[in-house]
Amino acid sequence: MISMKSKNCETENLVDEMIVPRKEKTRHLFGSVKVGERGQIVIPKEARKIFGIRQGDILLVLGDTERGIALVKADAIQEFARKILDSASRPDE
Repeated sequence: MISMKSKNCETENLVDEMIVPRKEKTRHLFGSVKVGERGQIVIPKEARKIFGIRQGDILLVLGDTERGIALVKADAIQEFARKILDSASRPDE
């Protein structure tokens, strides 16, 4: 487990450095989507393919008033939470 004390927690790339080191292209612009009458959008096909989003998947809608909205697959968050809980149960590692 990486100690948070050794990292600058104000770094914008904290997640990149500590959790998900990136080896290939990770940022994409998929175009624009139009919000429909009922507030619905269609996630572009390329985005669904890259992120493994399939019909029936549950997505969490996260928001930050300064940075915007993010969609995250619920199972990805569950896996992340499981890793945190596993590491918390073994504090000496």
